[in-house]
Amino acid sequence: MTPPILEMREITKTFPGVKALQQVSLTVAPGEIHAICGENGAGKSTLMKVLSGVYPHGSYEGEIVLEGDPVAFGSINDSEDRGIVIIHQELALVPHLSVAENIFLGNERRGLAGLVDWNRANSEATDLLHQVGLHENPTTPINQLGVGKQQLIEIAKALSKEVKLLILDEPTAALNDTDSEHLLALLRTLQERGITSIIISHKLNEIEEIADRTTIIRDGRTIETIDMSDPDATQERIIRGMVGRDLSHRFPERDHEIGAEIFRVDGWTVGHPTQAGRLVVEDASFTVHAGEVVGIAGLMGAGRTELAMSLFGRTYGRYLSGDVSLRGKKISTATVSDAIGAGIAYATEDRKVYGLNLIEDVRRNISAAGLRQLATRGWVNGNEEMQVAQKYRESMNIKTPTVLSTVGQLSGGNQQKVVLSKWIYTDPDVLILDEPTRGIDVGAKFEIYTIINEMVAAGKAVIVISSELPELLGLSDRIYTLAFGRITGEMPVAEATQENLMHLMTMEKELVS
Repeated sequence: MTPPILEMREITKTFPGVKALQQVSLTVAPGEIHAICGENGAGKSTLMKVLSGVYPHGSYEGEIVLEGDPVAFGSINDSEDRGIVIIHQELALVPHLSVAENIFLGNERRGLAGLVDWNRANSEATDLLHQVGLHENPTTPINQLGVGKQQLIEIAKALSKEVKLLILDEPTAALNDTDSEHLLALLRTLQERGITSIIISHKLNEIEEIADRTTIIRDGRTIETIDMSDPDATQERIIRGMVGRDLSHRFPERDHEIGAEIFRVDGWTVGHPTQAGRLVVEDASFTVHAGEVVGIAGLMGAGRTELAMSLFGRTYGRYLSGDVSLRGKKISTATVSDAIGAGIAYATEDRKVYGLNLIEDVRRNISAAGLRQLATRGWVNGNEEMQVAQKYRESMNIKTPTVLSTVGQLSGGNQQKVVLSKWIYTDPDVLILDEPTRGIDVGAKFEIYTIINEMVAAGKAVIVISSELPELLGLSDRIYTLAFGRITGEMPVAEATQENLMHLMTMEKELVS
């Protein structure tokens, strides 16, 4: 039997007040694609940070054995010297530097007198780009490329370091289906070249498709490692291991009446913020009723987020025309304050940039959008603010020792619950959720779906934007499709399938117009 390339033996990692890992063990065979699954906060990323030297030797208990040798990494540089490269969920690229500059950052190709040899750097970068299936000019600034291509550039950067063990943390969380397939195909190509990969993902269909073996971690402990060629290696088995119980239904049942129309958008047209004459949303019209979940489906770049942000305080683009009505009366959403005051809330797709103040505590984040409700003569009532935060911590099952904990220290699923708490506290009539479960495990997804159900059961209207068509089909009552900034179709969920939605989402621009 071939000896493993990696063994992590009884790794224990403790932070103040919490034991993140408890005697976790992991064995990875050379050349395999090994998946790690677990709920948000289970310890997956912590384990990989131990492996890569982000948490240096001495800060944890246990042993790491690489290619038969015990190792003690004191930094990322130490692990990279041994061929271990980690690609984090938040890509570590410098937006204003070129592709080549990013690939060789800290590992520059030098020539005479120690100066950077740009001809060599650009030539080698071109070769690395071809290896990951890209044909970009190596002098192109990173911020001119989409997130799918940026993810591949991170892999090209890893290849430049002669990677033996590639670790990818949620590599497809922000990618559309096409980019995800491209990345998974690349991992298979790297496997054929003998490169071992560890992939952390919440997308169980991708795990089923690509992984040779899957290790499940729950509450900082190893539950089991599954051979994915085993007939019993089903998504249900993985879910059971992750959450400690069966989730017989991915979506909670909803049984209530849909009421009268609450929200109406007519002829909404928005121009690009910097490119004169270009429309990002064109003549969009739709309605949402009380007690209804309306899904919005579209490929990346179709205008979904642009539509939502422009409706919520005109926070994207240049408003050109269109009306918004609430319960039959036209309202102004010209500013964020106007939108909130009118009863509209928007949970952004990027919770870490736009949704949360990561250096503030849970309490302040929950109260941020509803301070007027807490204010007396212009002063926020601190005791009431604490009570409100504690109420949502309990009702939303936010896993944190105290509401005074810093939001940036919470797992992705718990951060998303804080975002939802912030907007639910404003008591909106219409809640717009943009990618509400991106990067979140199945257990936390079910909890968020339950929160959505509770809102519509109370007579609220919910709009869900999602890249995952199964999610829209499982959540929605009706679905609108977008292509090239225009609404191309509307159908009740009973008539919707992934195939007919995709047809509407991929309509040619000429047909849309």
